[in-house]
Amino acid sequence: MKWVYAALASLVLAACQRPPAPPVRPSEATVSGPERQIVAIGDSLFAGYGLAPGQSYPARLEAALRGKGINVRIANAGVSGDTSGDIRRRVAFVLDGQPTRPDLVLVELGGNDLLRGLPPEQVRDNLDAILTELDQRALKVVVMGMLAPPNLGADYRKVFDPAFPALARKHRDMLVPFFLQAVLGKPALVQADHLHPTVPGVEAIVRDTLPVVKGALAAR
Repeated sequence: MKWVYAALASLVLAACQRPPAPPVRPSEATVSGPERQIVAIGDSLFAGYGLAPGQSYPARLEAALRGKGINVRIANAGVSGDTSGDIRRRVAFVLDGQPTRPDLVLVELGGNDLLRGLPPEQVRDNLDAILTELDQRALKVVVMGMLAPPNLGADYRKVFDPAFPALARKHRDMLVPFFLQAVLGKPALVQADHLHPTVPGVEAIVRDTLPVVKGALAAR
């Protein structure tokens, strides 16, 4: 996986560097209001690969939101190794299995498609189908964007990279432009595989994405 991280990290060289995000620490706000339900469906970046229970992105995002006084529970439907096609095949099953209708769905995918060099058109079509399923259920969605590494070539990136913002616009969903932005170029925030975030890395991603998720929860 080292080539994936090295290639992805080069994207940061052309971007404005942001200082490392501090850990998300719960405030003293009192949690109030009816409990909001979020489903986080994705791959190992949601599943918490290499982390202890309670340290995954969905778990830490839930803690951060509750620390802001938002009464929320997040169901973690991340599965390590899942491609966009795998997620497409199970999205209806995941949603049907929820005890109550979710107030928000987080969608994160693409990393395993990149590792396998799967056609970018296939990723785009799978994401479109997933978001269409969520549209049909009238669910609010946040799309976690992904970027292809430069070594996959300009033609690959020309299809893969724009798919996430374009489909978020098409389906009127909110977008995190690049889910891994907060950890790229920061070796202390990734595990030995040079890809998955460490505990501090997860906290940095939570801090980076929290405003978008809060905005989606508040949107009508």
